[in-house]
Amino acid sequence: MSRTTTMTVRLSGALSEFVAANVSETGSYENVSEYVRDLIRRDKERVEQEAFERLKAELARAFAAPEASYQALTAADVIARNKA
Repeated sequence: MSRTTTMTVRLSGALSEFVAANVSETGSYENVSEYVRDLIRRDKERVEQEAFERLKAELARAFAAPEASYQALTAADVIARNKA
């Protein structure tokens, strides 16, 4: 079930002017809410992409490691290691 939350944000000076320039007839957004939702979506995507890139880097290091460095682990071993 989707929930709507109303938030109040106060901006002044350059930030307020920047938002106003992006929310207008000539701007990219029709209203401030649309602009803020887009910013939040983009930030969420950035955070998810960074997590994915960290995972890819970790996997690349693991696959590049010499086979002799591998050790057999059970699922319980992995769970216990990740809880630590």
